[in-house]
Formats: sequence, C-alpha cells, structure tokens
Amino acid sequence: MASLMRTTGRIFLGSALTFAGVSHLAWAREEFRAQVPKSLPLDPDTTVLASGVAEIGLGTALLFSSQQHRPVAGNAAGLFFAAVFPGNIAQYVHKRDGFGLDTDRKRLVRLFFQPALIGLAVWSTRRPS
Repeated sequence: MASLMRTTGRIFLGSALTFAGVSHLAWAREEFRAQVPKSLPLDPDTTVLASGVAEIGLGTALLFSSQQHRPVAGNAAGLFFAAVFPGNIAQYVHKRDGFGLDTDRKRLVRLFFQPALIGLAVWSTRRPS
C-alpha cells in the first residue's frame, strides 16, 4: 500500500510540475511574473521562462526516472520548491494577485503548502523501508 501511495504521489507531482512548466512558457506567463521577487536581479520574464523549463525537466524526471534515479529527481524537485519559496513570500508581502490568490489570507495559506510539496517530492521518490 505504501508503494502505491508513493507512486501516486510521484506521478501526481510529476504531472503537476510538467503542466505548470508548460503553462510558464505559454498561457500563464503574466500570472507567474507576480511571483518573481523584485529584488531578483534577472528580468522577470526570463525568470519565468527558466523556471518553466526547470519544472518541465523536474516533472518528466519524476515521471520517467528509473527506480535507481528517483531519489535524485525527488531531491532536485524538493530543492526547486525551496528555491522558489521566496517568490511565494514576495507575492504575499507585496500583495500581488495571481492564480486566484487575490487576498492576503489566500496568499498566506499557500505558503504552508510549500513544505508539503518539498516533503512529497522527497517521500514519493524513496523506496518504502
């Protein structure tokens, strides 16, 4: 049962990352710009495009990596989620709307999901003990 739960979590997360990455490159670029901290010394559009490419790569790695390489993919996805967390904080602090996060409460609640994504990335790519 644990193996099925891990596989389901990994496939869900890999699919979600791949979808989000494609949306970075296509229809949701403006929404994702709302999450780029103004203090980041890169062009917001370049940041959105680069993070989209990274998400597609991480998502496909989660979906298609061999059993042996899944922990590496999970660790990389977890590190990615940690790396983009300052953007989520910036969206909250600077009250930037995006993806239906149009109130302080919604933006704050979202912050608590980032550690869960990190945990899911790592947990779902490990073999059960």
